[in-house]
Amino acid sequence: MDAVDLVIIGGGINGAGIAQCASAAGYSVLLLEKSTIAAQTSANSSKLIHGGLRYLESGQLPLVRKSLAERKALLQLAPSLVNPIPFYIPVYENSRRSPWTIRAGLSLYALLSEFDALGQFKSIPSVHWSKIKGLKLQGLKALYQYWDAQTDDKLLTEAVIKNARSLGAQVIEHAKCTTIEQHKGHCKVGYQLVEAGGNNAVTETVQVEALAVINAAGPWVNEVLACVKPQIAAEAIEWVQGSHLLLDIPANDGILYLESCFDQRVIFVMPWNGQTLVGTTETVLEQLSGKPQITDAETDYLLGIYQHYFSEFGDVEALKSRVIDSFCGVRVLPKQTGNAFDRPRDTLQKSQASHPNLLSLYGGKLTTYRTTATEVIDWIEQTIGDRQALADFDKLQLE
Repeated sequence: MDAVDLVIIGGGINGAGIAQCASAAGYSVLLLEKSTIAAQTSANSSKLIHGGLRYLESGQLPLVRKSLAERKALLQLAPSLVNPIPFYIPVYENSRRSPWTIRAGLSLYALLSEFDALGQFKSIPSVHWSKIKGLKLQGLKALYQYWDAQTDDKLLTEAVIKNARSLGAQVIEHAKCTTIEQHKGHCKVGYQLVEAGGNNAVTETVQVEALAVINAAGPWVNEVLACVKPQIAAEAIEWVQGSHLLLDIPANDGILYLESCFDQRVIFVMPWNGQTLVGTTETVLEQLSGKPQITDAETDYLLGIYQHYFSEFGDVEALKSRVIDSFCGVRVLPKQTGNAFDRPRDTLQKSQASHPNLLSLYGGKLTTYRTTATEVIDWIEQTIGDRQALADFDKLQLE
C-alpha cells in the first residue's frame, strides 16, 4: 500500500490551493478528483477576485479585509490570469441605498484595502453617464466607480494545480473516494479509478495510507463523509445555486453593480469574451443530482433586472432570444434561518476528536482560496508535524 502525508479529496479551487500550499511546505500530497479539475463550482462562479463590497452590509469586515488582501496578492502572483477592472454603481431616485450610503461603503472599502491603488473610487460626473452604453439615465442621481478584479476561474484553478504538480503533488482525475478509515495516527483511503467518458466503468480500486485527509469536495462534502468509518457526524448544510446568463449583447468596458428590482439582492452585469454576462442568483436546492441547470424562474429574474436597467434591448421575452449560454455553480452554506444572500461566506473547517486525522471544509470563496490553504496547513502541522519547505507559498507565480 502506498503512503503519503496528505490526501486531498476535491479538485476545485480549495483543493488545488491546499495541494499547492502543502507541496510547497514539503508534504507529500495526493489529490483525488472524481471528475476533472475545476469541473464544477470552480468553473461556474462570477469570475471575480474581489473584496466583497456587499459583505459590509452584513458586518463581515474581517472577510472583506482578508479578501482585499488576497486580491492584491493575486494581482501580483497571477498577472496574466487576474486583471483589474472598473466597477460602476448607479444610484437612482428609488434606490434603496442612497448616494451617501454608497460613498460611505466605498470609503470603508478603501480603508479596509489599506489604501491600495485599487482602493480608489470616484463619483462620475453626469456628463459622462452615457459612456455606459444602454444604461437607464431616467431617475439616475449618482454614478460611482471603484475597482476590483476579474479572472477565468477554471484557468486559475488549473494554473494552481499545474504549480502544485511542479512541486511534487500527485493529482488523479476520475478518481472517486469510496472509503476513509480512521486508524490510530493515520487514515486508509480507498478510491476507484473510473473511465472517462460518462460510462462510470470502474477500472481499478486503490488504497492509500495518509497521515491526514482533507475533505474539500465542495457541494459533495457530506457525501464524502458518508464514506468514513467509523461513522462521523456531518454539518447541516444547504446547497445554494448561483446561475448566470451570457447574452449576445456587446459588453461595456466595466462591471455594473446593480440593485435587484425584485428583492434586497444585488447582481453584476459583466463583460465576458466580448459579450454580456449577468449573474448571479441564490436558489436553495432540495437535492443535488446531475449537472446543475438554470431554472425558468432564475432566467426571468436575471433578465428582469437586466431589462429594468437596459430597456433598449427589449422586454424579457425579447431578451430570451439573446441568451447564448448559461451556467450554474453550487455553493455550500451552513443551514440557518434567513435568506442565503446574508449568510457568512467564510470557509468553515470541521474536525472531530473521534477522527483526528480528517478535516472537512464547508463553503469558502474563490478570492480567499490562499488563506483557506494556509489555515489548513496550520491544522496539518499541528496534526502530523511540519516538513522541510520546498518553496515560499506567498511567492509562487501562477501562469
